[in-house]
Amino acid sequence: MESRPFNFNVGVLGHVDSGKTSLSKALSSVASTACFDKNPQSKERGITLDLGFSSFSIQLDDDSKEKFGGHDRVQYTLVDCPGHASLIRTIIGGAQIIDMMLLVVDVVKGMQTQTAECLVIGEILCHKMIVVINKMDLLPSEKRSASFEKMKKRMLKTLETTRFKDSPVIAVSACTGSKDNEMTSEGMNDLISLLVQHTYLPLRSPLGNFIFSVDHCFAIRGQGTVLTGTVLAGKATVGDALEFPTMKVNKKIKSIQMFKKPVDFIQQGDRAGVCVTQFDPKLLERGFVCTPGSLSTTVAALVSIHKISHFKGNISNKSKYHITVGHDTVMGHASFFRCSQEKDSPELKRFNFSQEYEFQEEVSASCDTVEQTMDNFALLQFDRPVVCLPSAIFIGSKLDSDVDANVCRLAFHGNILESFADADYLTTVLPKVKVVKVKRREGLMERATDKYTVIAKNLFKKETDITLFTGMQVELSSGQKGTIQGSFGKSGKVKIQLSEGLSEEVYEMYCNSKKKSKEDIAVDTPASVKVILNFKRYVYDPLKVMKQ
Repeated sequence: MESRPFNFNVGVLGHVDSGKTSLSKALSSVASTACFDKNPQSKERGITLDLGFSSFSIQLDDDSKEKFGGHDRVQYTLVDCPGHASLIRTIIGGAQIIDMMLLVVDVVKGMQTQTAECLVIGEILCHKMIVVINKMDLLPSEKRSASFEKMKKRMLKTLETTRFKDSPVIAVSACTGSKDNEMTSEGMNDLISLLVQHTYLPLRSPLGNFIFSVDHCFAIRGQGTVLTGTVLAGKATVGDALEFPTMKVNKKIKSIQMFKKPVDFIQQGDRAGVCVTQFDPKLLERGFVCTPGSLSTTVAALVSIHKISHFKGNISNKSKYHITVGHDTVMGHASFFRCSQEKDSPELKRFNFSQEYEFQEEVSASCDTVEQTMDNFALLQFDRPVVCLPSAIFIGSKLDSDVDANVCRLAFHGNILESFADADYLTTVLPKVKVVKVKRREGLMERATDKYTVIAKNLFKKETDITLFTGMQVELSSGQKGTIQGSFGKSGKVKIQLSEGLSEEVYEMYCNSKKKSKEDIAVDTPASVKVILNFKRYVYDPLKVMKQ
């Protein structure tokens, strides 16, 4: 029996009509049931509308076998992602299952809007990239070399501030015309050699729960329903039970194929088709299946946050965002917070329920590097439940922006840290998250009944419940500190007991025996003494208690 190949997933990304599908077709020797624009709408419109999958294999020499765990071959699974701006959520879903990225650039048009967005997605989700300058055949032969060097220089300049600054750049013609009624291509052998050179051994483990990312689902008469996708974690064998977590339905695996060849098992990193029986394919377009009980629907999550530097808008609590996690994109509200202590301790840069955090009205521009440690966080509240993996990567976007505006729509990204399946999380879990809003109120000292007792005004509104603030500490602009004793009258004034007496000058100005007109008392002059109250409130405290 032929030995199993080592599977390496390569994403093909780029702007619409940059030649991604032609490149995949020129490289591939085996096509899956979903490849090369088989979607009828793709054929009609001449562009890729969905993820496509195909593969080719490379025989390993003896020196390379040890590097790849003793496998004889490396199978390269190509994930052909659509390039149209409106399909960015499909691109993000496809990019989350790849080990390496081919960024395809049209040599004539150069860096375009979706090329840049794909580069951003790749930087978040992928560690290795090759830049493929395509359509060299559109240029006169005498100008190709100079044009390629010019484009290569531009691309390397663009990449110098990214994790891909050392990425190789290669020129190809995925489709150069017709020869004996067959399409020919140039540069494919050089590209394959470059791919092999930069292939690495990703972390693969058969341990843990089986999680399978489904990208296509269809019925085969007399066989059952086939789920095609990529194994994200664990291992599964024929006969194992699978759960569809969104439906809480379990089915057994009837058979498994990897690019039309039957196999007994699949594990992390493999691309496969899994056949189950008595399941309506219309119930699942794409999503996850898994070991029963290993995944649940999530209604909200605590996440780490990194701002995407190319996004020029404000990222504030007042806005809603498209949150893409796995193959799901759902509207969600984000509330931002960060570590309140400016220290370099690693413990303070990871989320901890015992740590106190500071509420943020918006994400700062300093939080914009992919590699930075986690000290900025958010609560994501989804409009509908989603299924997501522990520690899953997500991307927050403004996909309702004008697709022709030539701006980056990807706003922020991060990882799921804590997910909440309980719809009552607002009362059961969230109060344990110590996010504080720091508040400051200022009033004026109206008069002093003695050197240690003063009456303050304008610190609270008439309708404020003063008992909530009784016992809190205040500070006078004249330097004294005191404690709020309670309300004074019914207009919002309060009585304050000072720990140190007023100076003779201030006391003389505000004492009862000092005769002043109402106008004198009401005017806020430079000589007026301010009463300052600083306190904090835990954002997720259902009782809204104020503390100092």
